[in-house]
Amino acid sequence: MAKVCYSCKKGPAFGQSRSHSMVATKRRFDPNLQKVRILVGRSPKRVYVCTRCLKAAKVTKAP
Repeated sequence: MAKVCYSCKKGPAFGQSRSHSMVATKRRFDPNLQKVRILVGRSPKRVYVCTRCLKAAKVTKAP
């Protein structure tokens, strides 16, 4: 699954998990992506869009 938003190109961020003893292990912060049908030009297309773009109405959902 592509972990990139179709609208804003937001992708995964990387960081570290810290245990109680402060040992660092690598981890990945994935964006909240949803697979939705949107209008691209005049035809509907099924793409991954982050929830922030859906809430802000940056894409128009296909009927």
